[in-house]
Amino acid sequence: MLQEKVRILIVEDDPDMAELISDLVEAEGWQPVTAGSAEEAARLLEHESVHLVLVDHNLPGTSGRAFAQRLRAQASVGIVMVTAAGSATDRVLGLETAADDYVVKPFEPIELTARMKAVLRRTVPSLKQEREGDREQQPSSSLRLGDWAVDLKGRHAVCLVDRSRTLTTAEFALLEILAERPNVPVSRAQILDRLGAESDRYVDRNVDVLILRLRRKIERNPDLPRHIQTRRGKGYVLHTDDAEPAL
Repeated sequence: MLQEKVRILIVEDDPDMAELISDLVEAEGWQPVTAGSAEEAARLLEHESVHLVLVDHNLPGTSGRAFAQRLRAQASVGIVMVTAAGSATDRVLGLETAADDYVVKPFEPIELTARMKAVLRRTVPSLKQEREGDREQQPSSSLRLGDWAVDLKGRHAVCLVDRSRTLTTAEFALLEILAERPNVPVSRAQILDRLGAESDRYVDRNVDVLILRLRRKIERNPDLPRHIQTRRGKGYVLHTDDAEPAL
């Protein structure tokens, strides 16, 4: 279990659901903070800091997805979308726009807490250290990927031709995992293990979505990726500008 006391903002207009999620958060030793709308949540964040935001897709007034997009542009906090939408299109759209992960209602408590833990490990450095012992080798401190300069030690990526382009916490976490073993394929199972997705019926699809998102940002031609390539039956492999492609 994650030991650090963390604050979770729950943006949910259904009082019963908000209470249920708050109970789950408290059971993990975390501190819940609730808001009934995106507007209330925005006001709260003006003077309070949180480690993760759990936001319902369907909110009165500003939608949860619009709020998540606005929040992503302003802060690097982890975001988990809670949605009742059943279609794959809605779920993938939520990931592509702003959220680091999503949970579909009705959900199992263990699934929700597992997803929150996974995002917290990626976004809170002190929690991320719990998984450092799993690494086979330390990555290089910096990478050059086309128009991008990546500082792995500082956990920072900059697009040199357009500083307004940024990576989400989930995208950077995926890039970090691939960068630990450049030119060596990393399987979906290995990626999921490192992301902390303990039990998840949609995780395979999430990895594919994250790869797609990362390629769209990193690659000059996402349809013909140079840096993030697929190895059939083996997984994904990262090639940096100063390394020869794997055969």
